[in-house]
Amino acid sequence: MQVQPYLFFDGRCEEAIGFYVGKLGAEVEMLMRFSDNPDFQGKRDEIAEACMIPPGSEDKVMHASFRIGDATIMASDGRCTGQPAFQGFSLSITVPNDAKADDVFATLSEGGQVQMPLQQTFFSSRFGMVADKFGVSWMVVVAA
Repeated sequence: MQVQPYLFFDGRCEEAIGFYVGKLGAEVEMLMRFSDNPDFQGKRDEIAEACMIPPGSEDKVMHASFRIGDATIMASDGRCTGQPAFQGFSLSITVPNDAKADDVFATLSEGGQVQMPLQQTFFSSRFGMVADKFGVSWMVVVAA
């Protein structure tokens, strides 16, 4: 079995992936737009209704996968409501040293909200929690 996170950005998926590529070195493995769906080729007007997305969202991301380090994260614009709701989980990113923790935490904090400042804890030389500008919660931790 394999469990992978699947994030729904409700209209900001491509922007989020671009942020993770540019700031965290993520690598896009696959990106498919609603308009790329082979079942709907030549039927652009029907895409929105069939996929339950607002008209004009045909070029939004239907499915994508990208890697950050060894982890694969899947993502979509979902129903493109413009109101992503990331609740009840955090993505934990383990880094090799304090300097990298400082860098990653600062990057994820850009336009986001610090939930727990990066600090020394009993289990790590640096640990902190932040919600990035898309609302995704992250825990940054230095490997023991």
